[in-house]
Amino acid sequence: MRTTLIYAGVGGKGFASVGQGMDSGWIGHGLAYLAACARRKGFEADLIDLRALRDWEDFREQVSIRQPTVCGLTMMSVDFNPVMKCIDIIKEIDPNTIVVVGGAHATLATGEVLANPKIDYVVTGEGEITFPNLLSAIQNGNPPIQRLLVGERPDLDSLPFPDRDLFLNEWRRAGYDLSSPEAPFVPELPPPFVTLIAGRGCRYNCSFCKPGEDLIFGKGTRRRSVANIIAELKYLLERYHFNSFMFHDDTLTEDRHWVSEFCRAYRAAGFRAPFFCQSRAEIIVQHEDMVAEMVKAGLRGFFIGFESGSDRVLRFLRKGTTRATNIAAADVCKRYGIAIWANYMLGLPTETKDEVLETVSMLKRIDPDYYSPAFYTPHPGSDLYNYCLEHDLSLITDHESYRRNPTEPKIKGHDYAFLKWALAESQKRALANAIKREASYLLRRYASPRKAVRKLTEMTGAALGKNTSA
Repeated sequence: MRTTLIYAGVGGKGFASVGQGMDSGWIGHGLAYLAACARRKGFEADLIDLRALRDWEDFREQVSIRQPTVCGLTMMSVDFNPVMKCIDIIKEIDPNTIVVVGGAHATLATGEVLANPKIDYVVTGEGEITFPNLLSAIQNGNPPIQRLLVGERPDLDSLPFPDRDLFLNEWRRAGYDLSSPEAPFVPELPPPFVTLIAGRGCRYNCSFCKPGEDLIFGKGTRRRSVANIIAELKYLLERYHFNSFMFHDDTLTEDRHWVSEFCRAYRAAGFRAPFFCQSRAEIIVQHEDMVAEMVKAGLRGFFIGFESGSDRVLRFLRKGTTRATNIAAADVCKRYGIAIWANYMLGLPTETKDEVLETVSMLKRIDPDYYSPAFYTPHPGSDLYNYCLEHDLSLITDHESYRRNPTEPKIKGHDYAFLKWALAESQKRALANAIKREASYLLRRYASPRKAVRKLTEMTGAALGKNTSA
């Protein structure tokens, strides 16, 4: 029985985009886990990654060559259209191919996914136990009658490590010669670079996310043991010789005791590689001793969801922080030399222009190393999404608009020309900060300061759209 998994995340940079930043440079841990769990139960699975293909004809050719018995696809909300097109092509080639769909959108908008009769099974929640069991049932000639399968939540330490080679083999097949298992995205994280996940779920209650995440992973957080994480890092070092990594967890620092245990074990195992992770402003402020311990272990950057500079808006979002706390967290990061990746939103429901300006002024005060802005986008499964529907605010007419990009109107009631101005104003120091980072990196890389300055001048000219090669 042949099983092919399909990664359809081409909503960002499209086809032929492997290695291009976060959208196209990282593996999909969900499918990598499924492949490893299927193999443990005696099944082999290969991958078709749309990011590594030329176009839809290339996809058609790959499906025809592989002739899978089962195709497993995962989707976020923004992936709905390419996933549905994949299914159309798969069923055109062979109507008997069994199509299984899972992922966040399948869990949070189950009815919409089930409405496609070409989908044989929809798996909600987590699939590491349910998907291999389904493969066994199909192979044994006893496939489930019901189309909707509720995923069973696994003990995370019991899972095999995700199969990163599933992606690497597909990228190599398509002709990509990558020097790293995944593409690093900032100078602080040198290649080879890898990502990993220590836990699933989140104990917080932000209205733009909850309760959707609870529906996927259950309430609270389930975290792998420190010993299990160290074992995976040892495996990754032996196999890929990584020089840096990133935790994907929503809030790695929510359990300070786990973090302290990890830092001690990480250093005791002889690791020195730098890493990034996500935290919250109030955790950074309340537990500066933990931050200092993480820096000693190798922490080089925090992703922080500042979201807004308005206290009223932060309360509306159930964020659990304040403008003053956001600024204080940034000050802690600067004291310890921690790069700040600032996540924030403009154009939130009920937000006024004055409150947008509060966010702009907060970003200027924080002066982050990296800016990650969004025009608020209502996502299925969240209380704020339901608020937008109840108040007839949503302007989302196509699944592609679920991207958190700050480029198009998302909800009613905002002057998006003003928001675009505010976006630019909030990032006024972005280029200067980028030049400063690159200068520091190039001075470390090149023995000759003159060569470093020449390279920096070329890069600055490219960023400004000028030819400075003379």
